[in-house]
Amino acid sequence: MSSETDDEFYDRAHAHLRVAHDHAAEAPRGQVSASMMYACARFNVWVSAENKSSPEELRKAYGKTIEYFVAQYRKMLVKNLDDYVDNFDQYA
Repeated sequence: MSSETDDEFYDRAHAHLRVAHDHAAEAPRGQVSASMMYACARFNVWVSAENKSSPEELRKAYGKTIEYFVAQYRKMLVKNLDDYVDNFDQYA
């Protein structure tokens, strides 16, 4: 698991946002958000499990895995909230 961003980081993120916006045209935004968070959590568990050799090894990493992803999400959420506050008139 890497917290480094590569050259395509924002391209991938924007691709996910386009999918979410497409879904938001037909479903309530809160439901789209919940689906995105579920998908993100599911994908992150898959990424975390791919280098483990057993369920026991994955379970041993349970706390560290949760701490890592929650901390990363918190940083990204704060960064995006700050950006939205600073550019509210442009984004709203």
